[in-house]
Amino acid sequence: MTALMTVLGIVVFVLGLLFSIAWHELGHLSTAKLFGIRVPQYMVGFGPTIFSRKKGETEYGVKAIPLGGYIRMIGMFPPGDDGKITARSTSPWRGMIEDARSAAYEELQPGDEKRLFYTRKPWKRVIVMFAGPFMNLVLAVVIFLGVMMTFGLNTETTTVGSVQKCVVPASAKDTDKCPKDAEETPANKAGLRARDKIVALGGVPTPDWPTLQKNIRKTTGATTVTVERDGKRLDLHAVLIRNEVAKTDGHGGYVEGETVKAGFLGFAPAHGVVKQSFGQSVDRMGDMVEQGVDSLIALPSKVPDLWDAAFGDGERKADSPMGVVGAARVGGEITTLDIPASQQVATMLFLVAGFNLSLFLFNMLPLLPLDGGHIAGAVWESVRRHMARLFRRPDPGPFDVAKLMPVAYVVAGIFICFTLLVLIADLVNPVRIT
Repeated sequence: MTALMTVLGIVVFVLGLLFSIAWHELGHLSTAKLFGIRVPQYMVGFGPTIFSRKKGETEYGVKAIPLGGYIRMIGMFPPGDDGKITARSTSPWRGMIEDARSAAYEELQPGDEKRLFYTRKPWKRVIVMFAGPFMNLVLAVVIFLGVMMTFGLNTETTTVGSVQKCVVPASAKDTDKCPKDAEETPANKAGLRARDKIVALGGVPTPDWPTLQKNIRKTTGATTVTVERDGKRLDLHAVLIRNEVAKTDGHGGYVEGETVKAGFLGFAPAHGVVKQSFGQSVDRMGDMVEQGVDSLIALPSKVPDLWDAAFGDGERKADSPMGVVGAARVGGEITTLDIPASQQVATMLFLVAGFNLSLFLFNMLPLLPLDGGHIAGAVWESVRRHMARLFRRPDPGPFDVAKLMPVAYVVAGIFICFTLLVLIADLVNPVRIT
């Protein structure tokens, strides 16, 4: 049964992946057609074609390898300096440029001269290239907000999970053991119990854990802790002290390895599934985007740990980069978790939403062959032409993105090597959820 549920989870994730790719390419396709660019092909996947059908001037299909997708637009690059698109060169770098240029015109038909991608104004090209990643961002936002506001999040609550007996600094090796001379915690002295729900601190309501956490940390001295216990409200009197505690991220979480001096009560919150308000959901979505950007910037620094995890005995860290295979394995594990079915669905949706957010951020890198590279080229062309008009110089014409193809091949090579490294790590030492 477990094996069957694992396979089901993998299949569900792959379907979500295919939909995300198709959704991305739909953004490119719809805006390209809107601006009159001819699109001969719309494909989900790479490799051999499994299914395709031609509707109008566009062939729609699915290919065997679900690791991406593409639309083929006519005239992605302008003609060369000599106005030709089929000239050859013995230089390997020049050959790359001409091959790319030739591929952009290989399906050129009579009447396409006015339907070429490069002939569109820069702002239209920016919209076409941005539309794909933007569709992933929209999908991620809709799923994240929908899950948080309907299913809720498994998070810390204002209910007491356990009460600490003694005051121990967060930097101590074992915070669960009480030294002989340790002081009793304010929570223990005040008579706080597990399953008490703290509804106010010092008369200030505490509707959620981040609010309660902030109020505790800025409070020292005598105060009132209002709790709900067995359906009744009680006022407990506690004297909060300053203690060395883990640094927080401002949203209820903690910054690993960092501590601060702050107000201390002495209890651990219970976890529970809590529905988020729209404002809370937007705040958490902002945190996710910020974390995604930080993770993208930190990718190069992850390579040594990935190498050790793939070819050595290194531990695969929880924040280690995952590829499609690793994410599919996680999808398989989600369906075997001992949690309610609603939370399995929510977790799977979060996985798909996280994939879409990653697609958006990754594709916005200003590097060819990514969408961000084409956007950067169109923006640079616009800047050049505006500067030429400003200083009354001749129009420099379209910016020839094809001349950057050697750089694109180098970037693509780096991405492929990194993808293979992640793939090996996902196979031999995968990230696991608990």
